[in-house]
Amino acid sequence: MTIDFEKMGGLVPAIIQDAKTKNVLMLGFMNQEAYEKTLQTGKVTFWSRSRQKLWTKGETSGNFLDLVSMSVDCDNDTLLVKATPHGPTCHTGTDTCWGESNDASPLLFLKELQDFIEQRHEQMPEGSYTTRLFKDGVNKMAQKLGEEALETVIEATNGTNDKLVYEASDMLYHLLVLLTSKGLRIEDIAAELQKRHDPNWDAQRRQAKAAAK
Repeated sequence: MTIDFEKMGGLVPAIIQDAKTKNVLMLGFMNQEAYEKTLQTGKVTFWSRSRQKLWTKGETSGNFLDLVSMSVDCDNDTLLVKATPHGPTCHTGTDTCWGESNDASPLLFLKELQDFIEQRHEQMPEGSYTTRLFKDGVNKMAQKLGEEALETVIEATNGTNDKLVYEASDMLYHLLVLLTSKGLRIEDIAAELQKRHDPNWDAQRRQAKAAAK
């Protein structure tokens, strides 16, 4: 990785992003020495412009930033540092230096869950319910999804919200298993819905159908 430290007199901005939540935590500056120490120790280290020395985030507070990855932008003069924070990042005690909460959106877990399901599909460990679903085949998986969908409908029309969430979770899980078996991802569903959100989507769909006739 080539980094242009000379453009700003030996320093480059380092944007710190939580590797899991994807939220931006802070902005610091690194010189060559800080960059190399970060790589060597696995703890994000900066050059303090006010104190004119290296400082590892968390060396006083204990709120370290564990390095996950670093990449440089297209101009080779800005770093994106993905890290795992231990405690608040800001010296004021907030999660980020903008006073924002560093909470992960539960929607991100859907990708994580499908990653886990794909791992099950590759390894097929014995005793796993997910493995059993894959071994049963697509027809059985589709049937199970239909059963879970019916139970979701029943709770929606004649049940409680808590039970509705429970059954809908079962349904979504079995949908992810079915998608995985077909080589598809939840992101494919999201992309389709995003496409349909376009105000011109319906007109474009009708045009495509007319052209196909």
